[in-house]
Amino acid sequence: MFITPEAQSIFAAYEARAAADEARMRELGPAGFAIRDEFLLPVGAEVGALLHALIMAKRPSRILELGTSYGYSTLFLADAAKAVGATVITMELADYKQAYAREQLEKAGLADVVDWRCGDAVAMVNADPGPFDLVLLDIWKELYTPCLEAVYPKLSDEAIIAADNMIYPEIAREDVRIYRAAVRAKADLQTMLLPIGSGIELSVKWEAGNAKL
Repeated sequence: MFITPEAQSIFAAYEARAAADEARMRELGPAGFAIRDEFLLPVGAEVGALLHALIMAKRPSRILELGTSYGYSTLFLADAAKAVGATVITMELADYKQAYAREQLEKAGLADVVDWRCGDAVAMVNADPGPFDLVLLDIWKELYTPCLEAVYPKLSDEAIIAADNMIYPEIAREDVRIYRAAVRAKADLQTMLLPIGSGIELSVKWEAGNAKL
């Protein structure tokens, strides 16, 4: 899947951390929720592979990731971006998480295709002129709809939005319903839910006058 052995090596390290974090979460039980920022909480290999394949097939120029976290999904995005000559703009509120991600991507030889931005996601999206060709939404779920509204005017034709955690965790389902309703309210967004990983909603900007329709 990955283009370079360096990226594959970093992926293996992420998978080892994810397994260790999952075991620790099981041990802590409900008490683990209070320290959830310490855990990797990755999109998972299946979703990562899907994102990688989308980039390789679509060949976008500007990829936006909302929620760098510790860089698991950033690795998939950046590996494919480097292969197609794209740039990944990744946004994260927690500076320590993004610092960890940046260190891993540097080890993978991929940091040069990533534009690292730390701060409030909605404010940073509003400050960017766009356009965005592919967007990954993987932040706290109550921010999905505000981020959609910020990103939507800056989507290129046939841009893709991939929103993670549409099925799990169950605690986020009310915010997910609000997000999905907001997507369906956009007449030029065609959308579907894929039951892989924790559930991925893929939405494509596709106007009725598109000659390919």
